[in-house]
Amino acid sequence: MDQFSAIGTSILSKVAFYPSLFYNYALYLASFRHWYVRIDSSIIFGALPFRQMATELVEKENVRGVLSANENFETKHFTPSKEEWKDLGVGFLQVEVEDFIGTPSLWQVTQALAFISYYQQLGQCVYVHCKAGRTRSAIIVACYLMMKNQWDDTTAWNHILSRCTHVRLTQQQQQFLHFFYLTETSMQKLRTR
Repeated sequence: MDQFSAIGTSILSKVAFYPSLFYNYALYLASFRHWYVRIDSSIIFGALPFRQMATELVEKENVRGVLSANENFETKHFTPSKEEWKDLGVGFLQVEVEDFIGTPSLWQVTQALAFISYYQQLGQCVYVHCKAGRTRSAIIVACYLMMKNQWDDTTAWNHILSRCTHVRLTQQQQQFLHFFYLTETSMQKLRTR
């Protein structure tokens, strides 16, 4: 991507943030979408966790870790800060991924999976989110499912899709999931030798 395309995409992300957030919230209020869904005992996958949802996530859903795939500007006004999560007894990790077309790096996914694994070993739950719970966080959850269940990328994605029908990936993001699957498969073979 050239410099001008990157600048244009960044501007588009910022300009479209509020309209797309409110659009998704309207769909939630109209009962067309869930704000979050439980994937398994360790993972809840969803959209921005608003401040008024934080206590419910902690008390009702046993969330003890929050993993954000948002850019900094997306989390400034409506969601608990890292300090507010800490006050609720919740750990927080942010891996910044650009909205709409962004794909997390392999390093970001590795950080995210280590964060999830920490809470999973404690028997606790992690809330994985981006703005709408459509793409960026879905990629991380798919990688988690591939690693945990030794699934291929298609099986992991179809599992997410069965729980949350509004998720979407670009071709580049699909390629990343397949790359992660091939990488994880190779690593599993090395670990079993």
